Amino acid sequence: MAVCKVKTMKIALLVAFFGFIVLASNAQQGNNKLPQLGKSPVKSVIAAMTTAEKIKLLVGMGMKLPGASQGGAVGQTEDKVPGAAGTTFAIPRLGIPSLVVADGPAGLRISPVRGRDDSRTYYCTAFPVGSLLASTWDTALVKKAGMAIGNEVKEYGVDILLAPALNIQRNSLGGRNFEYYSEDPLISGSIAAAYVKGVQSNGVGTSVKHFAVNNQETNRMLINSILSERVLREMYLKGFEQVVKEAQPWTVMSSYNKVNGVYTSESRELLTDILRNEWGFKGFVMTDWFGGSSAAAQITAGNELLMPGTPEQEKELTNAAAAGTLNVKVLDASVERMLNIILRSPSFSKYKFSNNPGLTAHAAIARSIAAEGMVLLKNEQQTLPLKGTVKTIAAFGNTSYDFISGGSGSGDVNEAYTVSLIQGLAAAGYSLNEELKTFYETYIATAKAQRPKPKSFFELVPPVAEPETTGDMIDKMAKEADIAIITIGRNSGEFQDRKKEVDFYLSEVEKSLIKNVSAAFHRAGKKVVVLINTGGVVETASWRDNADALLLTWQPGQEAGNAVADVLTGKVNPSGKLAVSFPVKYEDEPSSKNFPGTELSKEDVIGVFGMSKGKPSEVRHGEGMYVGYRYYSSFGVQPAYEFGYGLSYTKFGFSKLKLSSRVFNGKLKITTTVTNTGNMPGKEVVQLYLGAPAKNLDKPAAELKGFAKTVMLRPGQSQVISFELDAKDLASYDEQKAAWVAEQGTYLVNIGSSSVRKEQKATFTVPAAIIAEKCSNRLVPQVLPDELRQKK
Repeated sequence: MAVCKVKTMKIALLVAFFGFIVLASNAQQGNNKLPQLGKSPVKSVIAAMTTAEKIKLLVGMGMKLPGASQGGAVGQTEDKVPGAAGTTFAIPRLGIPSLVVADGPAGLRISPVRGRDDSRTYYCTAFPVGSLLASTWDTALVKKAGMAIGNEVKEYGVDILLAPALNIQRNSLGGRNFEYYSEDPLISGSIAAAYVKGVQSNGVGTSVKHFAVNNQETNRMLINSILSERVLREMYLKGFEQVVKEAQPWTVMSSYNKVNGVYTSESRELLTDILRNEWGFKGFVMTDWFGGSSAAAQITAGNELLMPGTPEQEKELTNAAAAGTLNVKVLDASVERMLNIILRSPSFSKYKFSNNPGLTAHAAIARSIAAEGMVLLKNEQQTLPLKGTVKTIAAFGNTSYDFISGGSGSGDVNEAYTVSLIQGLAAAGYSLNEELKTFYETYIATAKAQRPKPKSFFELVPPVAEPETTGDMIDKMAKEADIAIITIGRNSGEFQDRKKEVDFYLSEVEKSLIKNVSAAFHRAGKKVVVLINTGGVVETASWRDNADALLLTWQPGQEAGNAVADVLTGKVNPSGKLAVSFPVKYEDEPSSKNFPGTELSKEDVIGVFGMSKGKPSEVRHGEGMYVGYRYYSSFGVQPAYEFGYGLSYTKFGFSKLKLSSRVFNGKLKITTTVTNTGNMPGKEVVQLYLGAPAKNLDKPAAELKGFAKTVMLRPGQSQVISFELDAKDLASYDEQKAAWVAEQGTYLVNIGSSSVRKEQKATFTVPAAIIAEKCSNRLVPQVLPDELRQKK
């Protein structure tokens, strides 16, 4: 009987086995008849998808967070490229691959090492941060950076880079200002468009972020930004409009916050009416990670991809589709937008990435860009470039030995190295005072060993406090060294905004260091240079008079020390210009009275992994249009260093300003001649500011409407710079007319080297008001408090 049972089981197994073969063969034949992405029309592929597949495509595969509860994972995580920010769902039966998306703005962020069985390293190039890129005022150079970054994206197997970030630097304390470009939308849009063109020239995508009005980290997931539609369109959407129209990024990332009461990821007016219907955006929109509150509302609004993706979102969409509250046409339209981008991706073309991008060449590019974007703030008695008599340098300040290449969080890069200041100076042939070097390196190592380890890569560990230096030590350095260099460092990142004390303002120890070193070196007849190694603005007015020269290095990427040395020695003549104003004091900031807003609840809202999303809050943009230089110029407030400011080792003159007509007739061409009147080669940034009549609409005194960087001009050499203005350049958004309107009257053209240093002036007239573009009012606040109404 037992034998009979065994035989019966064997027969059953054989039948099952051959049955499986037949079924597999039939399935394969069925697959051959199914539409395939790239071989069949996209709509045919969508028609072949199940509702479940459509929903899975729109919900990311989840993510892992080391150290978090539940094993640190949410959703169906997939590490196609370890350290990447996320992936999308693949549907092999229809030929739909998974996409890989990864941070970030200053270079690709992935894991540099991949476990015991892989001895290779996967480092990426840390490029200068956004503040420095914007300070180059050079779109061709930024495009070159984008091309290099895009090469690393492609060769490391990533499809879409989560960058660039172009939110307005509304307030100096913004924690992610280092990722952003400027207080001005034209600079922001121009730099971002160049970055996108560079990256996407490699056949990979970008995701411009954070759309929109994401100007702070405090309560960023729950903050409601309240502002007028005019301010929204002219200040906070304008840069995004430019990058969409000029560069067509593959994707846009919606922001965490609400705008006038609605989450941006759930705002159909923002994502469909404005982004797609008005501006002509062709790609898809993804959320910021865990952003928004309703998955169904996000898809309905025009936010296709929910990242990183959670089981709860998938369940909500499934229930909504079954109940009919999520329209099948909306679902299909979202899927179609995603498939159109997937068709363009390296993953779809099965690109055989090398894991070997051109890191050496990219480091050289990062070095040249870093030097190009540093801003010389002060240079008394030609302290810089360093003279041939300077041989030995006394380097003060922790950051001289621990230079900051970039910010933290998703804007960080896992680079192979960072060249410190002392390394860069040594490579340039200078001797560093060894006693001082040993003092700082020993102190820093000891202090770092005592710091608690960060709970996650997002957490910014407290900086090492500046040590006390004795008068005897400083006096000794003044005798032994030829010059002193003091470095002041600042860092910031996601999740928290900066502080006023010992961040925006220097600590008392730092100010004493600058004062005491300057006094000792000046008594010895020697000079002092202060380097500001930061991603954002710091106060300078209270201590700058002590130093002979100030160089704003920003956070210049992994070649930091070499790039600083290039500028200090004169190998590179500085040509960077500020893309953000430096106030005399924090209270001069036009947004200081209402940043970072008001908390509406004392209770934290808890999100995934038990992490706090912050408190429900609101921030009222009481300054309206008057952000940065628009405020300082209009209300006669003197900044410490104005927008557009930056010195050179040579001098420039402006001449021959010409307007194609004194009466505007649709287009206006403006030309000027720039001449190097100094004694060494250099570059100048020519800036065009326009003052418009304010008959029906309140206007700032002047607004940047064009800029151009010259070529390297030899002493005595000139270059003609041309600008062209159209009606939209002249226009402001009139909420009553729901249109961009160029008012009738006289317009003032200013050409110069900063928002204050205006070298040439001319006027032209607009005989009658011009409707430059007709729109429909969108995102109108239900209530606009009196303090938000434009008053000058």
